[in-house]
Formats: sequence, structure tokens, C-alpha cells
Amino acid sequence: MLIARSTQEAHLYMDLHACACGAEGFEREHRLDERDGVLVAVYEGVCPECGRARSFAFRLTDELPPAPPAFGGSEPSRIIDPGEFLWVGDQVATDAGLRLLHTPPAERHEQREGSAFALAAVEEVLKFLPQGLDRIPEELFTSERGREVYARTPHRFERAALLENIARKRRILESLDHVGPQPGA
Repeated sequence: MLIARSTQEAHLYMDLHACACGAEGFEREHRLDERDGVLVAVYEGVCPECGRARSFAFRLTDELPPAPPAFGGSEPSRIIDPGEFLWVGDQVATDAGLRLLHTPPAERHEQREGSAFALAAVEEVLKFLPQGLDRIPEELFTSERGREVYARTPHRFERAALLENIARKRRILESLDHVGPQPGA
């Protein structure tokens, strides 16, 4: 059974796993079940393209889930590999960056959520780096997408590159926090 550290991680996993027809999204209904004494989050829906039933069940970890946009605690994911997290971080950061270019300075804080999500995804990548190593081992890339990202840019999984990526995303968030009215203000 899939083991999710948070609802955020479960949703990302479902987003990364397209239907057999190739459609990537579906409306999900959520419920909690107990299976063999274990709490399980079940997500079900229908593919909007082909009509197939889609269902995912995640055993929840005992650890208190982190607040969004974080995906999990100090341990790496068991269901999403480091290449997938980096890919997601890149996609979301690119989208947020393009939106920032077209957003008046006083309204840029509205792009904070996407930038924070991209940062959280890259922070997850760093959790796969074993103590004493300077690069995430290739065998930790278990998905097709993750292996492709690693094969194209293995240097991006080095400690120094990951720390710089995280620092750059934090600087962007800080700049968004200092421009215009803050959410809820």
C-alpha cells in the first residue's frame, strides 16, 4: 500500500500518475477507511477523458503531517522520488515566474503560493541526500520521470546545487513578502 506523509503528498502523487488514457487530472472524492486497524485515506473519481474509475489508497504515517505547502517531515518520501520532486519544483517555479512577469508589483504577493510550493518540492529533494554524500545516489530515482530528470541533469542533485536552488527560491519568497499587501491583511 502507498504510504503518504501528508494530504499534500497524496495529491501530488495522484497528479503525477496519469490515467491509462493519459489524462492527468480527475475530480476526487475523499474518505477515511480503517483497514486492518490502520487508517487509510481513499481518493476516488472518474477520469474526465475516458470515464475509467480511478482510485488511490494511502496509509497515513503516524507522524503529524506538516502544514502545507510542506509534503512531509524529515524523512524522504516513499512514493515520490527526488527527480519527480525536482521536476515539480521546476514546473511550478516556471509557471509562478511567468505569472510574476505579468503581475503588477503591488499584486505580486498573490504569486506567493506557487513559489512556496516550488520551494517545498525542492526541499523534499534534499531529504534524499544520505549523510556524508554530495550527490543523491542514482538508485533512489525509481520513476521513469525521475530517472529522466536525473539522466539529463545529474549535477542538479548535488548538495551544493540543491542548496543554491533552495536559497534562490527562498530569496524569491522573501521578495514577495516585501511587496504589496500581505494575504489576509
